[in-house]
Amino acid sequence: MDEPTLAHSVRLTDDGVLILDRRVFPARREWVRCATVEDVAKAIEDMVTQSSGPYFAALWGMVLAAREAATRPDPLAYLRQAGERLVATRRTNNHLRKAVHAVLSAVDEADLVGSATAGALAGDERYRSRSRALGRHTARLLPDDASLLTHCWADLYLVELVRAARESGRTFTVHCTETRPYLQGARLTAETLAEMGVETTLITDGMGAAVLASGRIDALVTAADRVTMDGHVVNKIGTLGLAVAAHAYGVPFLAMVQAPDRLAPTAADVPIEYRSGAEVLTAAGVVHPAIRGLYPAFDVTPPRFVSTVVTDRGPFDPDQLVGYHEQE
Repeated sequence: MDEPTLAHSVRLTDDGVLILDRRVFPARREWVRCATVEDVAKAIEDMVTQSSGPYFAALWGMVLAAREAATRPDPLAYLRQAGERLVATRRTNNHLRKAVHAVLSAVDEADLVGSATAGALAGDERYRSRSRALGRHTARLLPDDASLLTHCWADLYLVELVRAARESGRTFTVHCTETRPYLQGARLTAETLAEMGVETTLITDGMGAAVLASGRIDALVTAADRVTMDGHVVNKIGTLGLAVAAHAYGVPFLAMVQAPDRLAPTAADVPIEYRSGAEVLTAAGVVHPAIRGLYPAFDVTPPRFVSTVVTDRGPFDPDQLVGYHEQE
C-alpha cells in the first residue's frame, strides 16, 4: 500500500521547512517554504497545515529556531521563546506543546542544532509509533465490514487505523462529513481514504444525524485534539452534535487520542480557539457588512456521550482515564 500524501506533509531542508499547503490540497499540491520559526508559526496560524501537520511543523520549526539561536546572546532563552510562540499558535490541541517539549528536552548547548534535530527526529518517530499502536487498538474494537462515520480526522490516526484493520483482515467503509468551513473532511480525510483504497462516501455536515438515524452506521469514530482526565473529548467543531445524535440512536462513539492530558483535569482547563468569524463568511461567500460570523474551532463532548476513549495503551471508559497514567 502506497504512503498517502498527508503522511509526510512537512519537510526540513537546508534552508527552511517546507509545508504542504492543505488549504488548496488536493486540487493542487503546493509547498510553502518557511525560512524562520516565525514563518512556521504563521503557517500554522493561517491553516497552511492542519490535523497532524502542526505537530510536525512545530518539531522542525524548533530546529529552525536552533539554527537561529546560534547567533543570539542567550541561545536557550531564544529557543524557549520560540517554543512559546509555536505553542500559542493553536492552543486547543496539546500536540504542539508536546512537539516543543520533545526538542527542548533534548537540547544540548554544546551542539544546539544537532541536539535539536535529534530531538525532533525522536519526536517524529514517537508520534508515528504511538499512532500505530492507537490504530491497532481501535481496529480491534470494530466489527468486520463496519460502516463508520467520522468528522475531521487526524491523518496519521486515520492512516494507521486503515493499516491495522487490513493487517488483521478487517475492512470498513467510511462516511465523511465535509467539516466546514475549511472542509478538512471533504478535502483531507476523504482524499486520504480514497488514496488508501477505502470505500468512502462524502456527506454534508447537516446530514450527520440523519445518517446515524438510518441504521447504516456501526460506529462514530473520530480523533480528539485533547481528552481531559475526566473524559471530556475536545475536537473539531461539530463533533458534539454528532456524538449527541449517535447516543440518541445507540451508535457507539470511539474517540481516538494518543493519551489523555494529565495537565487538563477538566474541560475548563482546555482553552477553546475562536477563529475570525470572517472565515465562516468567506467560506459561504457572504459579503453583506451587517452579517457577522461566529467560529469556535472546537467543541467539547461530555463523557456521557462518549462510549470509549481509545489510546496508544488501549481502550478506556471515559470515567476511567486515570488508569492510562497508572500504567507508567
